[in-house]
Amino acid sequence: MGIRAGVQAAGMSDLGCQRENNEDRYSYWEPTDDAEFERKGRLAVVADGMGGHEGGQEASRIAVETIERVYAQQLEGDPQSQLLTGFREAHQQIVRFATEHPEFRGMGTTATAIVLVGKQLLYGHIGDSRLYRVHQQQMSRITRDHSYVGRLFENGVISAAEAEIHPQRHILTAALGTGPEFTPDSPPHPIALESGDTLVLCTDGLWGPLTDHEIQQAVIENPPQEACRTLVALARERGGPDNITLQVLRID
Repeated sequence: MGIRAGVQAAGMSDLGCQRENNEDRYSYWEPTDDAEFERKGRLAVVADGMGGHEGGQEASRIAVETIERVYAQQLEGDPQSQLLTGFREAHQQIVRFATEHPEFRGMGTTATAIVLVGKQLLYGHIGDSRLYRVHQQQMSRITRDHSYVGRLFENGVISAAEAEIHPQRHILTAALGTGPEFTPDSPPHPIALESGDTLVLCTDGLWGPLTDHEIQQAVIENPPQEACRTLVALARERGGPDNITLQVLRID
């Protein structure tokens, strides 16, 4: 699938050093029709599945494929509502799959998806995969972690630095396919990007063993494809305790 001018994009997913299965998934999509591209822009998704007996693999696959399919096929509504419809459908599909396959009971997945229409950023997010923005050589995290430690940080119980190294930081409080209802995070208004801005979507297999500063430096110093290779290699050097997945998109 070719990528239209205006964005440099690259993605990578690696098993890591300690897992037998890759429970991460990612995708990039844009319409082939020019008029549809003007309306829908570009879609990028990352997901990190959880659940034994390959349940995590199935959950992340269902999430990414469903979000992409629903977003691509919808004719009504604005891009943000179309994206969130994809999240709701993915949640229902995972719940249905687990009901039909009891051996996958407890399966679920994080999901972080962005839509770029021109230089306007929209997103949907649930779980602890992350979306970062690098703007004028400075990186900020756009999403918040739906996790036990994230909740402690938001309530002022622990500091940001303590949250990054807390032994329970990977315990999720929300994910697709878990619980009867869910509300993904989304921005109240599109976020205006500028030429040179870079977006990083990644699972905790990347941000867990690395610091935000290390991610920032790799993205600033390298084009997207090389940044992906550099960051995956560094996460593996740190032991690669989890699957490692990321997408890097730079606005030209």
